[in-house]
Amino acid sequence: MPVSDHDRAAIAERILAAGDAASSIVPITDELAGFDLADAYGVSAMVTRLRVARGERPVGWKIGFTNRTIWDEYGVHAPIWGPMYASTVEEGDPAAGPLACPIGHLVEPRIEPEIALRIAATPQAGMDEAELMSCIDGVAHGFEIVQSIFPGWIFKAADTVAAFALHGSYRHGPFARVGTADRDAWRNMLSGFEIALSRNGEPVDVGVATNVLGGGPLSALHHLVCGLAEHPNDYGLRPGDIVTTGTVTRAFPIAPGERWGTRLTGLDLPGMSIVFE
Repeated sequence: MPVSDHDRAAIAERILAAGDAASSIVPITDELAGFDLADAYGVSAMVTRLRVARGERPVGWKIGFTNRTIWDEYGVHAPIWGPMYASTVEEGDPAAGPLACPIGHLVEPRIEPEIALRIAATPQAGMDEAELMSCIDGVAHGFEIVQSIFPGWIFKAADTVAAFALHGSYRHGPFARVGTADRDAWRNMLSGFEIALSRNGEPVDVGVATNVLGGGPLSALHHLVCGLAEHPNDYGLRPGDIVTTGTVTRAFPIAPGERWGTRLTGLDLPGMSIVFE
């Protein structure tokens, strides 16, 4: 049975209320058997409108489930995406010490070490990776803190798209400038780096660039650009946007008081440290 616009609007309001209250709800697909990805991106657009209407400002996009090594773990086998906001994104200086990050307002939060790209010119569907690289003027490393308003992280892909694409917050370091002369060097680095993740000084996991859709962050950007052409959102993809391209390692549950850190190899960016409050 098709999902009506009235139903989509009600779902958007319910999801936003759950996020505001840091509470859980039953997956949408458990209640509406016909709820699919097209419906979910429609709900996502409605959630964005509601957030903008109350004063939040989109500043970019998160792409999720780009790490193919974790698809079976979550039962989701294709990337998803959703907006990030000025209220959820913060830049810090790794040299100044661990970034402080509150998580009490998030539901079942987990940490994901990621690479972010800053958009200088709006990419177009059909661009190859060299052309996509020409649309980027900065690269940064950060942590996305994801959340699930669906208990136990049990859901279907459509549920995750509707519910903020699982986005909770994003903390990143300064953007390294990408100029015309060094685009090829950055493109090579983005397909061949490694991130080691630790918790309280103990190694937890290591991920490599090719975990991200087989090619690295540019492959994730390509997927987003094509996906937005198929499922338009009012906000779109604009110059100045930050696009974080999905976790390189597995995602791990986090708790207040924990300190997490990364070490990067093969990418000209510093590692980061973050402490949860």
